[in-house]
Amino acid sequence: MSTPADPQATSRSAPQPPARGPEAPGAGRLAGLRFTTGHGTENDFVLVTDPDGALALSDADVRRLCDRRAGVGGDGLIRAVRSDALPEGAAALAEDPAATWFMDYRNADGTAAQMCGNGVRVLVAHLLREGLVDAAELADGRELAVGTRSGVKRVSAALDDEGRPGWFAVDMGPWTVPGGDAAVADGFDTTVGVRGLDGVPRPGLSMDLGNPHVVVALTGRAELEAADLVEAPVVEPVPEQGANVEIVVPLDAPEPGVGALLMRVSERGVGETRSCGTGACAAALAVRLWAGADSPDVWQVAVPGGRLRVRALPGGRVELAGPAELVADGVLA
Repeated sequence: MSTPADPQATSRSAPQPPARGPEAPGAGRLAGLRFTTGHGTENDFVLVTDPDGALALSDADVRRLCDRRAGVGGDGLIRAVRSDALPEGAAALAEDPAATWFMDYRNADGTAAQMCGNGVRVLVAHLLREGLVDAAELADGRELAVGTRSGVKRVSAALDDEGRPGWFAVDMGPWTVPGGDAAVADGFDTTVGVRGLDGVPRPGLSMDLGNPHVVVALTGRAELEAADLVEAPVVEPVPEQGANVEIVVPLDAPEPGVGALLMRVSERGVGETRSCGTGACAAALAVRLWAGADSPDVWQVAVPGGRLRVRALPGGRVELAGPAELVADGVLA
């Protein structure tokens, strides 16, 4: 069904969308659809190139494609569309005319999501590999503007924590604490019930990274491993749009000026995933607030799928850096 992705390829023709048909689920209607799979710290995606916005995917189509037994398999689906080809792209172009590509991200259950920090890096790797973006646009510290439902994100080439090339860094834009100064002062504004943690709800701090998060600090690795995220944590009061829940354990600083933490995440519409980019940002920023004024701006976030780097930027913005891997190309039968 699939063949290994060729990282040396520089240009490929855009896939032809399948003929439209009834909105019934199933692969038959999507026969011939070309796709790529990829991941960022094992947060994995099905990617579809649709420059002209001609491909209409129903919620059932997305669920089928992301199904790990009956479909391709992924935590979500990313459709690469030119911003001028869909209504949501108009706002991105108004914010920055250079944001010619839009990340149409859908959760595995078919619902649209505002943003995916791991997904935007994988999308950029895909656009580069397909020859839809020139590598020169990311040379010499330049940034590539990408439209998302939570605004324009700017992506640049980055070094990993050992100084090696191959990562991407994303200016994720502004972040906020929805509970305001009172939540920051108290350190929490919600309670969160997590299975496996003795039945006692834990305090959680709501964070807004363009999509909603709640961060919960645990006492140590033993609690982190004991937590059962097969069922979604119960957040009170219930967030209007749901929320991703990050459970975290702060670690000793690996070096001066750098913080570190362990994280697991339950994503709305998906369940537990191996990583979450916006969740890593929310977790690092929450721990930074809890640690006080002298806490570092740079954080290493270890997730089950690897490691990410979060950096608090001036002006209430945040940057996420990490790897992006393309795994396979395929065509639906």
